[in-house]
Amino acid sequence: MPPSPRAAFGAAQLDRALGQWQRPGGGPAYRALAGGLRTLVLDGRVPVETRLPAERELSAALGVSRTTVAAAYELLRDEGFLASRRGAGSWTTLPAGRTMPVVGISPHAAGGGRGAREVIDLGIAAMSAPEPWLSRAMAAAVAELPAWTSTHGDFPAGLTALRQAVADRYTARGLPTGPEQIMITTGAAGAFSLLLRQILAPAERVAVESPGFPNVLQALRYAGGRAVPVPLLDDGWDLEAWARTLRDAAPRLAYLIPDFHNPTGLLMSEDERRALVGAARATGTLLVADETMAELSLAADPDEPMPRPLAAFDHGGTVVTLGSAGKTFWGGLRIGWIRATPDLVRRLAGDRASLDVSSPVLEQLAVRHLLAPETLPEILAHQRDRVRTQRDALVAAVREFLPGWTFRIPQGGLSLWVRTAPGVSGSALATTAERHGVWVGSGPRFGVDGVLERFVRLPYCLPPETSREAVRRLAAAAASLTGVDPAPAPTAEVTLL
Repeated sequence: MPPSPRAAFGAAQLDRALGQWQRPGGGPAYRALAGGLRTLVLDGRVPVETRLPAERELSAALGVSRTTVAAAYELLRDEGFLASRRGAGSWTTLPAGRTMPVVGISPHAAGGGRGAREVIDLGIAAMSAPEPWLSRAMAAAVAELPAWTSTHGDFPAGLTALRQAVADRYTARGLPTGPEQIMITTGAAGAFSLLLRQILAPAERVAVESPGFPNVLQALRYAGGRAVPVPLLDDGWDLEAWARTLRDAAPRLAYLIPDFHNPTGLLMSEDERRALVGAARATGTLLVADETMAELSLAADPDEPMPRPLAAFDHGGTVVTLGSAGKTFWGGLRIGWIRATPDLVRRLAGDRASLDVSSPVLEQLAVRHLLAPETLPEILAHQRDRVRTQRDALVAAVREFLPGWTFRIPQGGLSLWVRTAPGVSGSALATTAERHGVWVGSGPRFGVDGVLERFVRLPYCLPPETSREAVRRLAAAAASLTGVDPAPAPTAEVTLL
C-alpha cells in the first residue's frame, strides 16, 4: 500500500519551486524536468512522501506537453525518487541505498563526472565523532549502565545527573541555571517538536530568520505554523526589522540562532541580544534560541570571551533555549536539551509520553561524561582546532576554484554562506553538481517561498582534501552552466557583499 503522503505540492507551487529548470542546450526537456524535481527532493524543499500534481495539471502549469511530464515522472520512478499507484497518484521517495557522505576520496572518484563511484555530500553540516573521547565516554557509560538496568529506564525530563551537567555548563557560560530548568530531549529537533506541540496553535505565526534553518522551516509547516521571515543583514540582525515584525505580525514565537547562525555563521552581540529580548518582552513573543553551534567558536584567541547566552538577558520566561550534543560532539548521540522555566519543563515532560517517551539512558550517560569539567576543555580545543583547519581549507579552495563567489569568513559554526557568481542559480547548480559527484544545499532550501536563489551553503565538516575535491567539482558544474571557465583566484580578502 502507498504511504499516506505528508503533504501535497500543487502545480503552481511546484512551478515556483522549480524556477528556471530549462536551459538552452541542456538536453531533452523531460530530463531537465526530472533533474529539477530530483534536486527539490534531495534539497529538502519537497519532503519525502509528498504527493505531486497529476501529469496533466503540472504540464499546464509549466507550459510543456503532458508527454514531457510523463517521461520525467517515469525517469524518477526508475531512479527511485518517485512512486505511483493507479488511483493514489504519485509521491516522492528516496532510492534504496542512497550513497552516504564520504570522508575521503577514492581513486575511482577523483575524476568526478558521471563516472565517479562516490558522491561527496555537502548537504549536511555535521562532523565525525571526536576520538578517542567519544569511545571513552561510551565505555564509561556502559560500565555505569548496570546501576540503571533495574529501573524502568523511562525518564521524561532526563537523567538528573545529565540535567545537572547541562545546567552547570550554562552557569559556566554566564547564565546561572538549576537542573529543574533543564529537560533532556532526543536532539534539538526533538526539543523543538515538543515546544511546537505545547505552544503553537495551527495557523499561528512564527518569526524566523532569512536565511534560516531548513529543518525548522519544515517542522513549522508540519505543525501548521506560518513562518514570517525577517531578513538578516550582511553583518548581523536587523533589530528595527525584528521590532517591527514582532509588533505588526504579532507572532506567537520567534526562532533564531544567535550563536554562529546556520547557515551564515553570524554571531549576535550582547547589545543585540539585550535589544531583541526587550522587543520580544514588549510584544509577548516567546523567543526560541537555538544554541547548537554555541561551543564552536573559531576565534584566533581561544580565551576570547563569547557573548552570554540570550536567556541571560531575560528575567521573565521570554526566552527558551535549545541545545544539543550533535554539533559539539557527534550527531549519532541524538541527545539535546531545553532550558526553560521549571513550570514549562514540567509541562513538556508530561506531554512527552505521546511523542518519544524519553531519551536513551546509555547516550545520556555518555554525554554526561563528555560534559565533565575535567574532559570538556580538551574536547572543545580538539574540535575547534579541527574545524578551524577544515574551514581554512574550504576557504582556500573556493578562492582558488571559484574566485567570483563571495562570502564572509565566519568566526564559528560549521558552514560558509556563499553568493554564487552572476548567472549561477543555486537550484540549477545543485542539479548540475549532482552529475559531477557532489551534493550541495542551494539557497532556496534556507528561505521561505523559494528566495535566496543566488546562494549555496558549503559546510566545512569534511577533511581538507575532500573539501578541495568537492569545490573542484562544484567549479566544473558552475562552468557547465555558464560556459565560462573559472578565472585565477584573487588575493584580496573575500567578504559577503
